[in-house]
Amino acid sequence: MPRHSTPRTGPDPRSRRGTRLRAAALGTALVTVLVPALSACGGDSASASGAATLKWTSSYFPTHWDPVVGGSGAQFRELALVYASLTRTDETGKAVPDLAESWEYNAKGDEITFHLRSGLKFSDGEPVDASAVKAAIERAQKQKNSALFGDLTSIGSVDAKGLDAVLHLTQVDYQIPQLLGERVLQIASPKAAKSPEKLDQNPVGAGPFTVTQIVPGTKAVLKKNPDYWDADNIHIDNVELTSAPDASTVVSGLQTGVYNFADIAPSQADAAKKAGLDVFVQPGFNASNISLNVNKAPFDDDKVVDAVRYAVNRQEFVDKLTFGYGETTNQPFPKGYVAYDPASEDDYAYDLAKSKKLLAEAGYKSGDIKLNLVIPAEDPQAEIVQSQLGAVGITVTIKIDKNWATPFFAKDLTFSLYGTTGRDSAVQTLTAHFGPDGPLNLSSPYQPSGFEAAVAKVRETPLDSPDYATVLQSATRAGLESRALVFTYSQPNLIAKSKSVSDLPKNPAHIDWTGVTIGAN
Repeated sequence: MPRHSTPRTGPDPRSRRGTRLRAAALGTALVTVLVPALSACGGDSASASGAATLKWTSSYFPTHWDPVVGGSGAQFRELALVYASLTRTDETGKAVPDLAESWEYNAKGDEITFHLRSGLKFSDGEPVDASAVKAAIERAQKQKNSALFGDLTSIGSVDAKGLDAVLHLTQVDYQIPQLLGERVLQIASPKAAKSPEKLDQNPVGAGPFTVTQIVPGTKAVLKKNPDYWDADNIHIDNVELTSAPDASTVVSGLQTGVYNFADIAPSQADAAKKAGLDVFVQPGFNASNISLNVNKAPFDDDKVVDAVRYAVNRQEFVDKLTFGYGETTNQPFPKGYVAYDPASEDDYAYDLAKSKKLLAEAGYKSGDIKLNLVIPAEDPQAEIVQSQLGAVGITVTIKIDKNWATPFFAKDLTFSLYGTTGRDSAVQTLTAHFGPDGPLNLSSPYQPSGFEAAVAKVRETPLDSPDYATVLQSATRAGLESRALVFTYSQPNLIAKSKSVSDLPKNPAHIDWTGVTIGAN
């Protein structure tokens, strides 16, 4: 197939709900680490010396700085300050060059070669070459605490040939350029990664910024990386990244200049606008769901599962939780995305009478079914689920377990909630939710009939094929036959920023600092 190459000539035009559960899953306490510190900038974003400082407060401050451990949840956006990847995505969601300047598949589609840019190095001076790519992939596949091993099953082995990384695939898979972007393969220095524990406290990458100070769980200070391959288009000199305080104080902090950039909840958007701040609506792949374990009673009965499906009023989630920024969805994709299946849009529409009838047919009277809904923290979604299922005679008790992640990912829970930020590869999103080993499939190893074949067909279809959308939507349709998930709503990521921070590229789910400037307030 022809080589892919996208030249860069100047600035390249290139999330927030649903991450609470993921953040709780990754939460851990670390020892305070200080590396040679850059003096924290206060006051205006553009200091007296003329340095442009981004002051970003985030509700999903990294609990891990090792990208293999951090996984592909919402925290990848902060880690992308430090780490670069083989590819990244543009405003259409298409994979474009990052550390790799081009790539091509062999004729069969089971081998792909990435050609790295020459002369690049990590912030510790180590070269960015094919050996670094090989080490990153193998570490993600084999490191004991890797959150990424399930995403890389299509990669059998990697040959390092100077600046050419040759990936030998276990199957034909044209999704690889989409997959190996900022979410799944942020590449660390192999030298630093020899001690993953140290890397987790002192990240070393080849991204647009380098870390000068970390107070785990609280603050990170970074400065521009002059050796970044696209440094000419990075106009921010310093970054102060902090863990967001109480949500009620974020807007006032933006007003007073304590911050100039913050991810916000929909409930804060109106106050931010009234305060004269810019509210940036970043497109994304966020989708929330109710997770069922069909290997456990009562969800081992198809009629009970269908009863739950019909009892869910998705519009109530949108009306009560998104403040005008969300929409209903019964799929792991928002409407308008290429993987969204219009043919499945009206499946299992809200119908209380049908829900009650199915429960009666299954032999259950009102009050017979009692469920514990286990979640990691307080979440208004849980109360909506409790109320809606109560309306059909299912009693739901909300249980908060701070260690929720352990039983959830061990597939020991019966009933829970999850919110995904999606993936750049639609196939990865599908397999994560519906595949037999999918981390978000509470019913593993269950998968719906026909799903595996449908996904294989997508992998075998080049992304530029005229049949791609049709084949992909068929795979979504096959996945939605799963009895393990009931999707409820989706919403974009919202960011409030000072007017001194210029507009960001609207890359789906990504925060791209290419071309962004910061002026005086």
